[in-house]
Amino acid sequence: MLAGLLFATHDADDRPGQLTATLPFGGTTLVEYQARLVAAVGASQLVVVVGRLTPELIGALGRIAKRGITVDSVRSAEEAAAKLHPLARVLMLADGLVTTQEIVDGVAAQADDALLVVEAAHASPRYERLGGGTAWAGIARIDARRIAEVAALPRDYDLQSTTLRLADQARAAHLVLPSGAVADGHGIERGGGALAERGRAVLAATVADRRNWFNAAVIAPIARGLVPRLVARGIGTIAVGAGSAALGVGGIFATLFGEPAIGLAAALVAAVGLGLTRVLASLRDEESLGPAATTGQAVVAALVAMALGWSLFVGGSAVAPLLALVAVVAAALVERAATRSRRHRWWGGPPAFLLVTAVCTVAGAPLAGLGVAALYATATLAAAIESLRPPA
Repeated sequence: MLAGLLFATHDADDRPGQLTATLPFGGTTLVEYQARLVAAVGASQLVVVVGRLTPELIGALGRIAKRGITVDSVRSAEEAAAKLHPLARVLMLADGLVTTQEIVDGVAAQADDALLVVEAAHASPRYERLGGGTAWAGIARIDARRIAEVAALPRDYDLQSTTLRLADQARAAHLVLPSGAVADGHGIERGGGALAERGRAVLAATVADRRNWFNAAVIAPIARGLVPRLVARGIGTIAVGAGSAALGVGGIFATLFGEPAIGLAAALVAAVGLGLTRVLASLRDEESLGPAATTGQAVVAALVAMALGWSLFVGGSAVAPLLALVAVVAAALVERAATRSRRHRWWGGPPAFLLVTAVCTVAGAPLAGLGVAALYATATLAAAIESLRPPA
C-alpha cells in the first residue's frame, strides 16, 4: 500500500501564528493541495506530522478525510511509525512544498527508496542539503522501515531530516528534478506572497496541457489572470459553469436566428468559460464537475456547428449542413480515438474546431469556417487512428 507523509510544523514567514500548511492555495489550503497530489497516485492513508493543531489545520484535515482517505495527525516519529503499515511505501512531501502532479507521479512510481534532488550549488536555501553536492527537492519515496528507524532514535531527532539521511545512507536513488519544474512552480515556500506566486505558476502548468494547444494557448493565459480573482471572490465552480452554459445556449439560438457572428463568438466564450470551470473543479477537488465541463464544451461546439449549418442551409447553401455533420462526427470520433498519451500538439478537439469556425465566421466566411473545421477534424481523426495501429 501507498501512504502519504506530510508536515505541518513551520509557521508562515509573513503571517505569525499561522502554519505554512494552512496558507491559502488554489482555493483550499496548501496541505489540502499536497494531500490531493498524494491521493492522486493511489495513497489510501495520510499521516500529517504536526507541531500544534490550529483551528485552520483541524478544518483542513477534516476536509481531506471527507475525500475518502484515512488521515492521522501525529507529533513524533514513534506515533508516525505506529500509524503506518510496516510494509507500506511512503511518499513524503516537505512542509511548504509546491509542485505539480507530474513530478509527484514520477517519484511515486519508483519501486525502491528514491529522493528528488537538485545540485546544491543551484538549490534554493529552503532545500535541505544532502551529501555529494546535492539538495533534497522536497519529495521522497521511502520504505516505512525508515520511519521506524527514526522512532528508535532519541526524540529530539528531527523526523524529516533524519528520515532523509537514513534513506540516503541506504543508497536511495537520486532522481534529478526536471529542468522545467521550477518554471512550473516547483519549490518550497513559507510566505503567503511567495506561495501565491508559485500557485499561479502551478496553475499555468496544470492548465497548459502541452499535448493540447487550445488549452496551452487559450485557456492557460486566461486562467492565470481570472482564476485567482474568481477564487479570491469566492465565486463557485457551478456558477461559472452554469453561466458559461447559458451563454453557449444563447450563442446557439443567435446562430439559428440569423446572427452567426454573434452566436459563434458567444459559443467560443462559453467554451472558454467551461474550460475555466474545469480548472476550478480541479483546484477545488470537485471531481464530477470537471468531466461535466469538458462534455459541455463538446456539446456547445457540436450544437453551434449544426446551428450554423442549418442557418446557412436556410440561406441557400446546400453543402453547409453536410460540412457541419462531417465536422461534428469527426470530432466525436476524435474524442474516442485520441488517447492523451498518443496525442500530438497539433491535434484538435471540440473547442479548437469551434475556434477556427468562429474566427472564419466573424471574418465573414461562415461556410469556409465549417469547411476548415471539417478538414481539421478529419485530419486529426486520421492521425489518431494511425497512432493506434501497431508498429510494422
